[in-house]
Amino acid sequence: MRKDIHPQYYDAKVTCACGNSFTVGASVKKIQVEICSACHPFFTGNEKVVDTAGMVEKFRGRAAKATKTTKAITVKKISKPASANLPAGKAGASAGK
Repeated sequence: MRKDIHPQYYDAKVTCACGNSFTVGASVKKIQVEICSACHPFFTGNEKVVDTAGMVEKFRGRAAKATKTTKAITVKKISKPASANLPAGKAGASAGK
């Protein structure tokens, strides 16, 4: 290992906003976190649904509107131009007269 290029290694104390604390290895002595495995919904099993101002309902409304719009669109057939029906060599004959 090269000297003087690596940070100092500490046994850091991690403190969560919920009050839980534990020790890990880090390059700083103290670490403050907002959420940890003791209070995170994934680890505790207490699922919280965070729906800020009805965002899920808003999305479902837009999705329903989009499916209605796509069903209403019809495909228009494109007809061949009149010059396509003339025999070969006759397509531009009437334009010069």
